[in-house]
Amino acid sequence: MTTQHNDSLLRFMTCGSVDDGKSTLIGRLLFDTKTILADTLTQISNTSKKRGMEAVDLSLLTDGLQAEREQGITIDVAYRYFSTGTRKYIIADAPGHEQYTRNMVTAASTANLAIILIDARKGVLTQTRRHSYLAHLVGIPHIVVAVNKMDLVNYDQAVYDKICADYKAFAEEIGLAQARDIRFIPMSALNGDMLVDRLDNMPWYQGETLLEMLEQAPAAHTEQSEQFRFPVQFVCRPHASDDPELHDFRGFMGRVESGEIAVGDAVTVLPNGYQSKVKAIQLGDVKLASAQTEQSITLLLEDEIDTSRGDMIVKTSEAPEAVKQIEAFVCWLSETPLSPARTYIVRHTTRESKAKIGAIQYKVDVNTLEQQPTTDLKMNDIARLSFKLAQPLMVDSYKTNRATGAFIIIDESTNNTVGAGMIA
Repeated sequence: MTTQHNDSLLRFMTCGSVDDGKSTLIGRLLFDTKTILADTLTQISNTSKKRGMEAVDLSLLTDGLQAEREQGITIDVAYRYFSTGTRKYIIADAPGHEQYTRNMVTAASTANLAIILIDARKGVLTQTRRHSYLAHLVGIPHIVVAVNKMDLVNYDQAVYDKICADYKAFAEEIGLAQARDIRFIPMSALNGDMLVDRLDNMPWYQGETLLEMLEQAPAAHTEQSEQFRFPVQFVCRPHASDDPELHDFRGFMGRVESGEIAVGDAVTVLPNGYQSKVKAIQLGDVKLASAQTEQSITLLLEDEIDTSRGDMIVKTSEAPEAVKQIEAFVCWLSETPLSPARTYIVRHTTRESKAKIGAIQYKVDVNTLEQQPTTDLKMNDIARLSFKLAQPLMVDSYKTNRATGAFIIIDESTNNTVGAGMIA
């Protein structure tokens, strides 16, 4: 992580084994940063008293479903928003149990940092390893390993050091240590040690608090230069013939998924390969000299080009290859198992293509991380497989571009989303 101040939005997620304190950690963050409304605090205070608790149960802030409150577990992905004086945050509280693997993959897909909680009494567990593997799989670049419940082991440094050593050994084993920035922090989410305030229980830890780590973490798209990718969502052709400026207006509308573009840049429209230059860039009615990642803009080109929704505009010097076969890691989301004999729809950015399963290379046991042969996929399974496409897609590997390296799989008979894929 960089040590420079960053005032942009940070999306992060919390994950870990059941009852490691994920919901309590988020509740404490919201409470200590004073972002809880008074009526919300009153509501959870009353609920805590009904459950016979003396202190306010801050985990109730994120356990939104009634079933979660009753069981004391996280089932759905809970999103919470808060801000400090310098930065805005979106938190995803991901469920810990194996049967909710698909929920965690969904939450992790947009996160730029993951907080993996470990119970100081239990150490590195199977679920800890599973969540770390999933965070690695979906490309989260920054990981904070939070050793929670230090108050229950008398804030013993030796316990913390052993857990850190165990996790580092596991991270080396799966290649996580080489590919990700990993930080460690001891804490007590219940009491607030090392979240926002340092308190005085762990003088042996001289590192940053959790909030300091979050304040300094880089936002998405800021750590390396990215190639320009602009999937066309809509072609704007106004019918206001009485306005001479609009009579010949032809704008390509969409969202800049990565990189940046400026007026005068040479571009190529894929998959047809037509080339032109950027004539103008508009953000609403405002004309821009350039545009960057996550801006929704209208591009006007110097030449009349036959372009429609699903095409992709890229810089001519950075054009990806249009492919009709892809290999990817897939998390199966549907209760109906994958059938290799069926035809599915692959939706990649704004483009769709019918697809057949080429081969299922292996399934990953998310608990042991072993690769196992299989002929189908059931809900929550993760596997590496290949697809044969009817229409070409303009793709990047997920490692280099999370926007154009990802896709979803749709059942063409029900129109349900049944899988999420990351291109290898």
